[in-house]
Amino acid sequence: MRRLFFFLPALGLALLSGLVHAAVGFAEIPGTAGDGPVTVFYPSSGEARPMRRGPFTLDVAAEGMPVRGNGRLIVISHGSGGAPWVHADLARSFVDAGFIVAMPEHKADNYKDTSNPGPGSWAMRPAEVSRAIDAVARDARLAPLLELDKVGMYGMSAGGHTALSLAGGRWSPAAFARHCEANLEGDFQSCVGLITRLTGSWFDGPRKWGALFVIRRRFADDTPQAHDDPRIAAVVAGVPASADFDMASLAAPRVPLGLITAHEDRWLIPRYHSDRVLAACLPRCELIADLPTGGHGALLSPLPPGLTGLIGDMLNDPPGFDRAALMPEVNRKTTAFFSTHLLR
Repeated sequence: MRRLFFFLPALGLALLSGLVHAAVGFAEIPGTAGDGPVTVFYPSSGEARPMRRGPFTLDVAAEGMPVRGNGRLIVISHGSGGAPWVHADLARSFVDAGFIVAMPEHKADNYKDTSNPGPGSWAMRPAEVSRAIDAVARDARLAPLLELDKVGMYGMSAGGHTALSLAGGRWSPAAFARHCEANLEGDFQSCVGLITRLTGSWFDGPRKWGALFVIRRRFADDTPQAHDDPRIAAVVAGVPASADFDMASLAAPRVPLGLITAHEDRWLIPRYHSDRVLAACLPRCELIADLPTGGHGALLSPLPPGLTGLIGDMLNDPPGFDRAALMPEVNRKTTAFFSTHLLR
């Protein structure tokens, strides 16, 4: 028996050593039910090489042979108009810890197609996450390496809305409209996106009138929206869109819920969004990281280069935000949260 106790730590170290030296594999697998592709990052025995995707260079083993990690999957839900590449650093942190990572392409609200952002997309996204799990479960290379009874789910911005839905939150399009009617000027970008902005000129009156006209006509449905996937066992919401949630539904999340907040977020103003979630769910949720100088784009890593205009104002790092010093630790804490709740 004594020899066994010496042997087990040695075996664990040997397995960990093999995983540490694994490359980050990369593949795109078909979605289901007409969904777009699911991008997958995973531990691989292949050789990592630079790969270009848009303005990003990823050091990955493209189509490399998967190797066994810790047996768990994490799904990442991108933000509005988002792409997999802006979460590559977090995905690498997950893979280094042994996780396989799947990123669905949310219909009509991704970098290829931005025709239906906001509540229209929010209503579809949770089911798209479930179907991404199904897609991984059908993949002949990945499925044998996984147990899908305990899946993690991470979402940022609009993906954070998805995360809160999968943690048990309920919302409705009409609740979004009511929020915008009451707080249009204070939370303007949340209500209208990046179509326009308030400038302090006389044009602001017509802008606000036009925004409310469209919002009232499009978002009148008061039916509560909810989606439950029993496979999802831990959730992290980063700078989530959340003003339209019934906060009572988040007072006792159905699974462990972690939050990441950024005080300088000018797209989803914290007092209307993440602060309200924390006030509702603490102490039954966990504040994983709080970024006093972080903006809305803090969790995009790598951050898209050369952003200008309104999107640059919303996503570029505010003065004083030390991305290089702060974000590796945020990724480490996020990875540790999932390790704690999925590997026990």
